[in-house]
Parts: sequence; structure tokens; C-alpha cells
Amino acid sequence: MDGVQASLEPAAAGPSIPGPSVIAPLRAVVRLRRRVCLLRKRRLLPPGAGPASGAGAARAGCSSGAPRADRDRPQVFTFDGPAELPSRTPRKRRRRSRVVLYPEPSRKCRPHAERRSRAQRCLVLLVAVVGFQVLNAIENLDDNAQRYDLDGLEKALQRAVFGQPAAVGRIVALLRDYLATHVHSRPLLLALHGPSGVGKSHVGRLLARHFRAVLEDGALVLQYHARHHCPEPRAAQACREQLAGLVADVVARAEVEEKTPLVVLDEAELLPRALLDELRSLLQPQRAHHFHNAVYVLLSSAGGADITRFVLRNASAARARRPDGDPDRAAALRAEEELRAGLRALLVREHPLWQAAAIVPFLLLDKQDVVSCFREEMAAEGFFPEQARAELLAAQLSYYRVAGREFAVTGCKQVVAKVNLL
Repeated sequence: MDGVQASLEPAAAGPSIPGPSVIAPLRAVVRLRRRVCLLRKRRLLPPGAGPASGAGAARAGCSSGAPRADRDRPQVFTFDGPAELPSRTPRKRRRRSRVVLYPEPSRKCRPHAERRSRAQRCLVLLVAVVGFQVLNAIENLDDNAQRYDLDGLEKALQRAVFGQPAAVGRIVALLRDYLATHVHSRPLLLALHGPSGVGKSHVGRLLARHFRAVLEDGALVLQYHARHHCPEPRAAQACREQLAGLVADVVARAEVEEKTPLVVLDEAELLPRALLDELRSLLQPQRAHHFHNAVYVLLSSAGGADITRFVLRNASAARARRPDGDPDRAAALRAEEELRAGLRALLVREHPLWQAAAIVPFLLLDKQDVVSCFREEMAAEGFFPEQARAELLAAQLSYYRVAGREFAVTGCKQVVAKVNLL
């Protein structure tokens, strides 16, 4: 017993060893500390740090045992080492050069300039074809208008019709526009209005003679006189059927020959309403296409009183505006437009036929125009056209005297009778 106590006493006198309950937490703390030191070393160790820095870190409290560190390192696979992770920086993209270098023997041109689209060639071809067609159409229009010799017609009217330059110019312009092509959507209706003796019937005869000459067929020109073809108003229906048959024959024959016929109706103010209705029906677009290719000329004295008042009033107003007597072209054009508008409103109230008509007013003739009529008639009858004798004959007529000008009351209506007395 004493020996046993003696062996136990020195053991009790030495240092005491802690129990298992204390060692386990200490090991855990040491393991955590090493892991923290290892993480710090990965994050804070600059690139190129040697073992000295690792020893310094160990002296600071983080031991760097190699086998222990490898055992505690997280098992994560990366391509970069621990020292390369913090040193990674984003790479800059290399800017590509915009200069394109070609070899010396090759052609120096842009690649897209060598490849031309086929659509561009087709577009150029289409433009060329359309231009050729337009030029051909213009030439065809000129050829169709030259068939009727409108230049010769204009010269003949200017030479034979006195005192009506505006009316002659308007008639020729309307015919030129209409006869430029053979295909139309509706006929042309010319309405020549004016007082007695101003040259309406004379213009109608000149138009009929000219168209007979250029068309080379007298059957394509129809002259219809109200007093001659329909003298009795009671036979209006029969006259209407007769007129419809005559016009149908003329336009059918003209369609076969591909020409434009002319229909002249003199003294249209005496036509019965049934004939006016028939003329209006001939102008409708619902008729057959060969009825659309025709020229109708109405000669009428309707509205003559209004034209007379307009001429007299305009002469005095023009004299008041221009004491020197020079004509004002712009004012004259405006006055003619007002006159045509007033005549259309007056004639439409009588019959709607004149709504589709191109109205051409014939103005009063002054004394010099009447003298020219006498000289022309004297030459036609075989007399020498002496100026003094023509003035003497013209002085025997009646005139309106306004603002120093003289306008013939009956125009050239009595010229033929006066010359026949010579």
C-alpha cells in the first residue's frame, strides 16, 4: 500500500493533461485559424511573392506547413494557380484596321463596284422603252394633226374673216387640241354666237369647205340648216329622226376611214327642242364609240343682244381707263371670260345642250372692218377694190357711236346687196 502511494504521488506532482473535452475545441480553433491564414494568403499575396513573404506571414501567426496546407486546401479545380487569380485583368480588344490592302498586281477598286445588280439594267431598259414610246406617240399626234392642215385653216380664216381675231384663234386652238388624236371620249361641240352680220355663217362655210378638201370626201361633212331641212315646227319628231339618221351615216363612214367628220348646224336658235334633245343625246358618253369622234358646230344668234351691250359698255370703259387708246390685253381677256360665262348661263336656261359646248362669242364689227368687207366683195364681183368707193358704201350703213368708235349695227350683212347695186 505504501509503494502504491509512493508511485502515485510523483504523478500528481507533474503537469496535468487536459481531458478530451478540451482538446477537440482547440483542434477546431487551430484548423479554422490555418484556413483563414490560407485564404488571406490567396487573396492578399501579390504576384511574385517569394518564400520570405510566406515566412513573414507564418511569423505573423499563420503557420504554413506544406502537408497540412495541401490537406486543408479546398478541392476546387481551376486552370489558374492560387497566385494568378488576383492578377487577372480584362483583356483589351484589338481594333481592326479599316484600311484594306490589295496586292499590287490586282485591281484597286471597291468590291461592291464590281458586282452590278441585274435590276438596274432592267430599269435602264424600261426607261429607254418608255421614252421611245412617248416620242413615237408625240410624232403620231403631229401626224394626225397635220392631216387636217390646221395651219392652212388658220391662215384662211384670218384672211377672210374681219374683226374677229380672238374668235378665230379660239376656234383653231380648240380644233388643234381635239384633232391631235383620233380616239376621244366625247365629241367636240363649238357654239358660235353673235349678232347678225358678224361672220358666223361665213366661218361655217369656210370650215365646211376646208374639211371637204382635207378629208377628200364630201360625205364626211354635213351642213344642216334649220329653215331648209326642218321648216315646219310641227314635224319636229320627223326632223329628229332624219337628223339622227344623217349623223349616224356620217360618223359610221368616218369610222371606217379613220377620219373625224364635221357637222355644221346653221341658225341653231330656230331648231325645235326635239332636235336639241337629239343633239344632246349624240354627245353623251353612253353612245357607241364612233359617235365620240366628231366635230359639231352650232351657229346661232342667241345672246346677240347681250354681246352688243357688252361691246358697247366695254368700249366706253376701256376709253375711260386708257385715254391714249392703247388696248389693255389683260383686261380684254378678263372681259372675254366674263362674256363667255354670262352667255353660258343664259343659254343653259334655254336648253342644257350648251352646258357641254365650247362657246365662242363674235363681237361687233367697227367701220374699218366693214370697209374691208366691201373691198373683199368688190374684188370677188370683178370690181376694182377702190378704198374711197368702199368707204362711201360703208358710210351708208348704220352704226353705234360710243367713245369715238363706230360699230356697225348689221355688220357686213348688207355688203352683198350694196355691191350688187354697182
